[in-house]
Amino acid sequence: MIQDIEPRHLNNQYDPVPPDKESYALYYEEHAVLLKRTEEGITFPRFRELERLNEEIYEDYIYLFSVDEERYYLVQEISREPQSEFVMENTEVFRNADPQYHAFAGITGYQLYNWYKNHRYCGRCGKMMSRSEKERMLYCEDCRNMEYPKICPAVIIGVTDGNRILMSKYAGRAYKKYALLAGFTEIGETVEQTVAREVMEEVGLKVKNIRYYKSQPWAFTDTLLMGFYCDLDGEDKITLDQNELALAEWFEREEIPVGPSRDSLTNEMIIQFKNGAV
Repeated sequence: MIQDIEPRHLNNQYDPVPPDKESYALYYEEHAVLLKRTEEGITFPRFRELERLNEEIYEDYIYLFSVDEERYYLVQEISREPQSEFVMENTEVFRNADPQYHAFAGITGYQLYNWYKNHRYCGRCGKMMSRSEKERMLYCEDCRNMEYPKICPAVIIGVTDGNRILMSKYAGRAYKKYALLAGFTEIGETVEQTVAREVMEEVGLKVKNIRYYKSQPWAFTDTLLMGFYCDLDGEDKITLDQNELALAEWFEREEIPVGPSRDSLTNEMIIQFKNGAV
């Protein structure tokens, strides 16, 4: 999956040391990121590559994290070299880009970029928020409100019935490939209750033997995904929620029209079932 960058290691401890010339600068505009393509894959500008047109870059930055000994920082409102090799590309590039540790760093930085952008002002009193020097936290100097990065718990659900698994396609989304059922955990429920509720709401089926498989951070949507398999309990007739899904259907293992990819927990769960590991 996208976070599997071993033997490299993402160190997300907040350690706001100043950048040097070789530090990576992550720059985003809405759904786009500044990067360069090389023979080895994507890379991000280093501070030395931006400093000529950005004299304040060593003062106006936000520390993000490190991968091994390489440090990554968020920079904002920069000037760019004309005809530079660095260009803005949609953040969807991180789903498949190499090297994988850069892809994971890029999408994790994007999650933090959105958090900082969306919490400039206090949600309680409307004053400008300040950055803590001790931890990754924003606080209001006026009313003392504190904000930490948002992480939304959600479930990925592999509903199985013997040699069959239920697969679906989302309604009204650009993503048109087969997926598993999924949904966000609501206030006051366990993740196991989320599994049962989402299956009933989206396809009208009851399930049993709900069992945890694996989790994945999914920075594209500020989500912590938790994968579960469960067994059909009773009738297999599907009642489709057409607001959420374009279709849902049962597939025998041998007929699953999905191949392996590295990015998502959903894909890994489908391939695990397809290969008989579940």
